[in-house]
Amino acid sequence: MPYSFDKELVLGILNNIAWSVGVILKRSNQIKSYDDFLKNDDGLEKLDSICMQFINIGEALKEIDKITSNTLLKKL
Repeated sequence: MPYSFDKELVLGILNNIAWSVGVILKRSNQIKSYDDFLKNDDGLEKLDSICMQFINIGEALKEIDKITSNTLLKKL
């Protein structure tokens, strides 16, 4: 079944998601427990940054769903 959406655009969004996941992994690699986020302002800034990447991923997934008319993610 051929897809009727811009595959390049979807691939670009998926690359954005992959980049965000990389950022999350990099920024959380020294975190061993939730207390590491709460003990100082640097930890809280790291938490804020990681949360923003999760928001970015969620928005990107919503955009993919919109572009593909709710068809691509249903199949996964």
